[in-house]
Amino acid sequence: MIFAAGLGTRLKPLTDTMPKALVRVGGQPLLWHVIMKLRAAGFERIVVNVHHFAQQIVDYLKENDNFGLDIRISDESDGLLETGGGIKKALPLFDQESPVLIHNVDILSNVDLNFLYGFAASTAAVDADIDALLLVSQRKTKRYLLFDDELILRGWINIETGEVRGQSPGDLRQLAFSGIHVIGPSAFPYFEEMPERFGIIDFYLKYCQQCSFLGYEKADLRLLDVGKLDSLEQAESFLK
Repeated sequence: MIFAAGLGTRLKPLTDTMPKALVRVGGQPLLWHVIMKLRAAGFERIVVNVHHFAQQIVDYLKENDNFGLDIRISDESDGLLETGGGIKKALPLFDQESPVLIHNVDILSNVDLNFLYGFAASTAAVDADIDALLLVSQRKTKRYLLFDDELILRGWINIETGEVRGQSPGDLRQLAFSGIHVIGPSAFPYFEEMPERFGIIDFYLKYCQQCSFLGYEKADLRLLDVGKLDSLEQAESFLK
């Protein structure tokens, strides 16, 4: 699933006339880069959620014949549902027996998505208690997820405000979330207990004591969040 519904306010004035997903980097829309990366990794079905200038995204995909893939639209035109609510709404569009890889449209990275998805699927097969796999790394940010020695999610901390959710930091590892994760079918039922609109981190923190949300740390992770105007130039270099 590609999150493409956001307003892209940090990319104004570009997003005054188009959705963030269609902002171009390296001559192609951000959405194109993510779709091509997913297609190269072997994915055949993709769900794209839309809200801001939704029809532009629908038209873009139609004009390109969905790039030869089974692309389905989860329409949030009536109101943004945030990252967790977006997944909940899109659940009927997923294969209920397979894990779902979630990818933000504005993330460029050197992640091998085929390996990540395969790792999540094989881990879930070996250990039925693994309900989701979150790609994390050691990088500077204001908000960190907290993991135990086995990289099971235990909490969250905002180091700027000191706010802590879940287990207190103690000896827990502080790792930054990448916006790329894989959710197993075993976690799908828990979404039904959530409200219509919520963030995915809220979901993970609410259920991390009864589910196993595993962190996957990529030591050589190169990741760029193309969310601001000044990051567009960086993105050009990143792609090269």
